[in-house]
Amino acid sequence: MANFFPRWTNLFPLKIAICAGSVVMGIVAAFTLYATPKNTLVGYQPAQPIPFSHKIHVEQLGLDCRYCHSFVDVSDHSNLPSANTCWNCHQHVQRQSPKLEPLHRAMDKTHPLYDGKPIQWVKVHKAPDYVKFSHSAHVNRGVSCVSCHGQVNEMEVVYHAKDLSMGFCLECHRNPHDQVRPLEEVFNLKYNAEEYLKNSVVLNAKGERITDKDSLGKHLSEQFRLQPKESCATCHH
Repeated sequence: MANFFPRWTNLFPLKIAICAGSVVMGIVAAFTLYATPKNTLVGYQPAQPIPFSHKIHVEQLGLDCRYCHSFVDVSDHSNLPSANTCWNCHQHVQRQSPKLEPLHRAMDKTHPLYDGKPIQWVKVHKAPDYVKFSHSAHVNRGVSCVSCHGQVNEMEVVYHAKDLSMGFCLECHRNPHDQVRPLEEVFNLKYNAEEYLKNSVVLNAKGERITDKDSLGKHLSEQFRLQPKESCATCHH
């Protein structure tokens, strides 16, 4: 029987496979480069319009997280501070600092460049749109800012300290006693469980004094009636 196909068609399937593979690799590379949010990467540290130092404000001055992030314990989302929050102090403190130029443009009506526009803070942490996470549900059950965001109180410039991956969340849901702390210590970013137990008397269900972190975590988990779910619907829309 005569051969109806020219000889070059013998390599045609291989060429198709190579082209298809190249297209798939290109799509993956493009998605990684352009579509994956930078603020899901550990180490992400964007420049802010005002070089706000958490180390100065939290560590040195003792500012509570909720002064700036005022919705964190009552809402799913933790808000960024408005210019008015900053102006409460800085209309009196460090008023002449050139670093506060964006704040003056937003709040100081006597400033020659005043425009009244809000400060455009750059978000460092942002969950994907398909993930639902409630800040208030966590902080009101003993999970501190440090558990997800690292030692923010020691950061001159805030950066993405932990990967916040699905595995990261599942590990906490499976072992919540490793992360929970007394409610009055949630916003104490220098909290140390051992020091806390030395200075406080915490009794378990049998009336025995708790002296170690692991037992304290398990006691608090029972006290808070923690039963974190692990199903997909727990975190995904």
